[in-house]
Amino acid sequence: MKLKQLVLFIGLTVYGFGANAQGWNGDLGNGKYKNPILHVDYSDPDVCTGKDGYYMTASSFNSSPGLPVLHSNDLVNWELIGYALQNQLPEEHYRTVRHGDGVWAPSIRYHNGEYYIYWGDPDFGIYMVKTKDPAGKWETPVLVKEAKGIIDTCPFWDEDGKAYLSYAFAGSRANVKTVMMLSEMDSSGTKLIGNPAMIFDGHNGHTTVEGSKMYKKNGYYWIWAPAGGVKPGWQLAMRSKDVWGPYESKIVLNQGKSPVNGPHQGGYVETPNGEGWFLHFQDRWAFGRIVHLQPVSWKNDWPLIGVDTNKDGIGEPVMEWTKPNVGKDYPATPLISSDEFNSHQFGLQWQWQANQDPAKHWGWSSANLGYMRLNCIPREENIKTMWMMPNILLQKFPGANFTATAKLSFQNNPDAGVCNSGLIVFGEDYSYIAIEQDATGKLKLVQRSMKNARTSKEAEKDIATIAIDKKEVFLRTKVEMVQNKEPFDGKVTFYYSTDGKNFKKLGESFKPSAGRWVGAKIGLFASGTKGVNDSSYADYDWFRVEEDK
Repeated sequence: MKLKQLVLFIGLTVYGFGANAQGWNGDLGNGKYKNPILHVDYSDPDVCTGKDGYYMTASSFNSSPGLPVLHSNDLVNWELIGYALQNQLPEEHYRTVRHGDGVWAPSIRYHNGEYYIYWGDPDFGIYMVKTKDPAGKWETPVLVKEAKGIIDTCPFWDEDGKAYLSYAFAGSRANVKTVMMLSEMDSSGTKLIGNPAMIFDGHNGHTTVEGSKMYKKNGYYWIWAPAGGVKPGWQLAMRSKDVWGPYESKIVLNQGKSPVNGPHQGGYVETPNGEGWFLHFQDRWAFGRIVHLQPVSWKNDWPLIGVDTNKDGIGEPVMEWTKPNVGKDYPATPLISSDEFNSHQFGLQWQWQANQDPAKHWGWSSANLGYMRLNCIPREENIKTMWMMPNILLQKFPGANFTATAKLSFQNNPDAGVCNSGLIVFGEDYSYIAIEQDATGKLKLVQRSMKNARTSKEAEKDIATIAIDKKEVFLRTKVEMVQNKEPFDGKVTFYYSTDGKNFKKLGESFKPSAGRWVGAKIGLFASGTKGVNDSSYADYDWFRVEEDK
């Protein structure tokens, strides 16, 4: 091992592993867990049992790569192992930032030795992608049905070999919502056949029913689905002896007196000893749609999710519980959020805002040079703010309270015009700290903020500016949850250092906000204003996250 690599490895060990956390840790280390198990924005999670543990996927919307794939041995500790979708489809369409479009509410299933993921793109239709190795390469996605407004798809294979797909509608595209649909598929799962049927109408008290998941247990066909909206809603279970219905329904989980607002959609899975478990999300505003794990018991052939604290027959979320009995105790393994940039690949936690354009060379990681380079290529002329800039390298908030620090070296070309690179906290409101070259070639540190980026016609607001005579700087942000109940509020503060030891606050703290259907994100960027033969660039030595207790 080379000297620099050895030093970096030791540093990472002390910084990350020695602290035993880079972000939130749901495993309490005493045979119990706390909710959320993942304080990370994995919206609309679904889960299945595979041949070697459990696999989860979630909505990724416009981010690229998409369709995250996570693995767990115990349903509490999860590892991000890859993505099923390297580019959003259609590729050319998603080279433009399209916030909130793309992958909505996927479902993952293990069938006949293969893993399948189905999802609905509200503008293009139903897609499917499959593989035999979920940590490896996934096949080319198949457009199962071209359609507009179909979302929240879930496949189901019956014992007789017949296959089905349940789905819902996005009212914004279809002018229809609050109903559950079912269609037969061919056995390969690549196309719908026959006529679809409406199997549940939620207009009588269960508005915005969506996110269906299909199962079969104890002689019943089951459809589990949330209703009532993301933040204030509840979970329904529907059952029938016939796959086409009629289905009777029951509320099986709601907030009750718990602090978990609107317990929203997720997936059901059983351990080898028959224990039932339900993963679902809770929307915490800027902190995203975070993942909870609930025990499931069965009474009179109906599921009860969580605990029935007030004896009304409806479960409420638990905040702490005994870990699933999977036959072995697995160690606590929080999700990785730091990156030493010592590989030819970015860390799996990173995503761009759009598919990469072959004509645009945003940045690269290095196999043995020990840094990641972001190039200050000029923005498109119509992109005035960060909101529509595709080349922002982002990751989800890794917890409720954390500090993120990046070390970078800025190499400026005086002929490149105004260009900058730095650390951003991104949402419909965003703010960043950056080292910037002005039109004269001089360097400065800046903090800028933007309010209502999705709809505002205003420019970014200058918050603070100081001259700097060094090209190597350390940029830091501290993210705090200042109110841990509805509405969940946060505070972001930026700092800088020229020696990595003494940090000074720059500018003003600001309140982070969610993006379009997603929580706030944190990341790195580089941007320019002038096309030149050799752009300015920033080399990031590392990006390190530490949970603040």
